[in-house]
Order: sequence, then C-alpha cells, then structure tokens
Amino acid sequence: MKQIFESDQISFIEVSECLIHDYLIMFSDYENVNRWFSDGERVFSVEQELEWVRNTLEKKAVVFSMIEKKSGMFIGNIELKDPKDGEGELGIVITAQMQNRGYGTEAVLAITKYGREQLGLKRIFLRTKPYNARAIHVYKKCGFKEYDRDSVHVYMEMP
Repeated sequence: MKQIFESDQISFIEVSECLIHDYLIMFSDYENVNRWFSDGERVFSVEQELEWVRNTLEKKAVVFSMIEKKSGMFIGNIELKDPKDGEGELGIVITAQMQNRGYGTEAVLAITKYGREQLGLKRIFLRTKPYNARAIHVYKKCGFKEYDRDSVHVYMEMP
C-alpha cells in the first residue's frame, strides 16, 4: 500500500484492493456510516468495490484510505472530488469503531492542507445532512463556514 502523505496519527494511502473487506464492512454499516451519504440502505458486492478501487486508481482520483499509524487499523476514506478550477469537494467516511477518536478533525485538517499545498485549491467545499450534527461540529471546528442549507443538505466551504 502506497502512502501519499501523513498527519500525526494517520497515514493517507492509495485506495487498495487489499482493503476491499474493510470497505465492505464500513459501507454495509447503515446505522453508523451509510446513512450519512446515501438516500437509502445500499449493499455493495465484492465485485462493485473492486471495480470502484480500480476505477479510482485509473482515474487518479484524489481519494485516500486512512490507516491509524500506531495499530495499522483501517480508519476510513477521505477525498477531494473533482478538483478543478481551484475548487474541490470534500468527502469523508469513518468506520464505526474508529469514530469519536478525533480522526475526523485530524483528517479534515490534513486533506484541506494537502488540497491547498499540493493541488493549489483556493476553495474547498462540502455538503452534509442537516441532522449530522457531529459532522457539522467537526467541519466548523476545522474552519468551514455554512453558506447554504436546504431540507436535504447543509453546504459549507473553507474559502
């Protein structure tokens, strides 16, 4: 697994076929993970995850798996979707067992720094569910400001 960058507690690596099992566990957890980014419970197959990994690597998408340095445990994935014209959309997902340990804050700060310094992004934005109070708290703590809201999403940016 190829490390791209790191923060204090996290190694940010390329997505990997070696982590398919971890991806499947994470994304099949509707209560703690899946409900925050889908409109209904979705189940992914090994083949679908394998195709996603291969497509992600082929497109050289800015998607990283996060590994806890101390234990080597899988934390989750983080990405900057479609970075172009100086902008990128942040997305993050953390496994249930690794939530509430500060990894979200550390990862968001690390990926925004990476986006600015390595990709030259001037603006990083995101959207989350209005009832995802924990995520909104983390994003605000990291410097994101809300710029719009509707019944489906809260829109935030780090200008």
